[in-house]
Amino acid sequence: MKTHISRLLPAAAAVLALGFASACGGSGSGAADGEDVKEPGQTGTSSSASLSAAPAPARTTPAEPARTLSREELEKAALRTADVSGYTVRTPSKEEVSGAGREKADRAECQPIASVIGGVPQPEPAEMVYRQFITTSKDEEAGGLILFEMLGAYEQESANRLMEGLRKAVKACAGGFTTKTGGDTSRYSGVRELTAPTGADDALAYQVDGDFEGDRVPLLFKAVRSGSSVAIFYSMNLMDFAEPGIPQSVVTAQVEKLKTPKR
Repeated sequence: MKTHISRLLPAAAAVLALGFASACGGSGSGAADGEDVKEPGQTGTSSSASLSAAPAPARTTPAEPARTLSREELEKAALRTADVSGYTVRTPSKEEVSGAGREKADRAECQPIASVIGGVPQPEPAEMVYRQFITTSKDEEAGGLILFEMLGAYEQESANRLMEGLRKAVKACAGGFTTKTGGDTSRYSGVRELTAPTGADDALAYQVDGDFEGDRVPLLFKAVRSGSSVAIFYSMNLMDFAEPGIPQSVVTAQVEKLKTPKR
């Protein structure tokens, strides 16, 4: 299974490898000490696996550019196990994400989507942290869910450009595109916009259909901007390539943490 998907998404394989190990019954160690990321005194939120939430929210930009979070502030703002219900949250090691950022689209207008698939959104953030969500459900289909987050600290203009670039790419690349990573080629047969999550200053949801030897492999993305920080959630389901899901409760929990002062 791990090899199967790695061939489909070569540039993302380093990020996804840990998730596949978990879905197939293995376990991995987190960055640094290998422990789950937890913070005492926080309560969880309920989980929902719906693909969409409510109509797209209005986009807002502060009168004054929001301050770019430091690395320490970004780490504090990232979700922890205590923040969400139904998942254990861990931090991938540097080795697990070392292959990120090398996926190149055949069409320039599709590069924003390819960059997210590759694990390094464009423009690149001042700081970036990754999180993996491991479901605690015993349900077989839920056990196939792979869910990651990329949380970036940007200057305000760059955060706005990231969201607009993705929005334009989703429309321009509806008919699909291909990417190359070294000598490997990945094919994506289509892109479609979904109902955006609510509660953020700007939000976008879309699905990319991967094509592996004729099999459709849906990849789901939800991007939310809060001030100058952008969180991108990335999901797929390994159980017969079933429809993936990103719970609104997880997205909401992240947006709320980004709204809370980090100092």
